[in-house]
Amino acid sequence: MDLLTPELGLFFWTLIAFLAVFFILRKFAWKPILNSLGEREKGIADSIATAERVKAEMSQLKSENEKLLAQAREERSQMLKEAKDMKERIINEAKEQAKTEANKIVSDAQVQIQQQKMAALTEVKNEIGSLALNVAEKILRKQLAGADGQENYMKMLAEDIKLN
Repeated sequence: MDLLTPELGLFFWTLIAFLAVFFILRKFAWKPILNSLGEREKGIADSIATAERVKAEMSQLKSENEKLLAQAREERSQMLKEAKDMKERIINEAKEQAKTEANKIVSDAQVQIQQQKMAALTEVKNEIGSLALNVAEKILRKQLAGADGQENYMKMLAEDIKLN
């Protein structure tokens, strides 16, 4: 049991060594250790505050991004609607223009057909008149070729003059 109970001398020297180390540590190491712990605690608190501030900024940026995204979607839908309206308007204008052009072409064609018809009728009348003159000329020449025919023709003209 002697080993388990310390002697008074050993206890005294151990206590003096402990107190010496304690005072040396207190004088030279305790303040720097406490200062570094205080600085570390302050750094951690600053980091936490910065993290909270960044978290608040991120939530604000997220809400702004959502607003911008909603606005972009709205603008996109508006642009699509305007493009669709413009497409329909252009298609309708093209249809109207095509109808106008088609009507103009049809009316021009009808005018040309009418003009060609009139020209053909005039040409046919001229041909018929020319043929009638040629036939009449040939008949008259044949009838007036002889002296008897000329005499008969003169008598007929004289009767016509008397009647008028």
